[in-house]
Amino acid sequence: MTFVEFLTDPHVWASFLALSAMEIVLGIDNVVFISVMVQRLPPEQQLTARRIGLTLALVFRVVMLAFLTWFIHMTTPIFTVSAYAFSWRDLVLLAGGLFLLVKGTREIHEGIEGAYDGSTSGPLVTSMTAAVIQIAVIDLVFSVDSIITAVGMADHIEVMIAAVVVAIAVMYVASGPVAAFIERHPTTKMLALSFLLLIGAALVADAFHFHIPRGYIYFAMAFSAGVEFVNVLASQKRRKRDTADGPPSPPGEE
Repeated sequence: MTFVEFLTDPHVWASFLALSAMEIVLGIDNVVFISVMVQRLPPEQQLTARRIGLTLALVFRVVMLAFLTWFIHMTTPIFTVSAYAFSWRDLVLLAGGLFLLVKGTREIHEGIEGAYDGSTSGPLVTSMTAAVIQIAVIDLVFSVDSIITAVGMADHIEVMIAAVVVAIAVMYVASGPVAAFIERHPTTKMLALSFLLLIGAALVADAFHFHIPRGYIYFAMAFSAGVEFVNVLASQKRRKRDTADGPPSPPGEE
């Protein structure tokens, strides 16, 4: 197939559009994780951390696409425990799922119990290096599902790489507003952390060959986000109404 035939082939464009949409959907959880992680950094470092995190996401996906032959063999069992045969892919998913469960649980604990004295020392801040390492680890885990989807939906590696680049570009544009929204509305951070627990549990289940359809997970996330959005709108309207009414009058002056 020549270059011109490749660009004018409707099947190529159909697979590109379908794969791009799927990669964007699969990238939602990555955007949520990065948005939560950068909240622990000083404001002047958050944009840099997001850029590094999404750049690593792009690099991991392109590198893994370039080694498709090796990656496909990651599903070959390497050892068996009881009735479960584990491959390298299973181990990556298991490690990533456990990482998300531990990370989400710790963040929720600190958010509820408090890990710092806000009146004196300010919020507990992680280092840029630690944030980038954690983002890199989870980017690698999220890349596994992304690349498996790409391999299953397209026949040409050029289409796969183009779709991944488009998805990362959309994630880059979306990561800023998502992070800003979470910062303006603290309750949404707890919701985002619960998403991490949900995704972590799904990855662990996948590692044990118990696949939870992603449609169920994305529906649960969308429904919860919709409820939180309505709650945020209601809170904003209450604040506006209270501001318009003004402070209550002192007794005897009514």
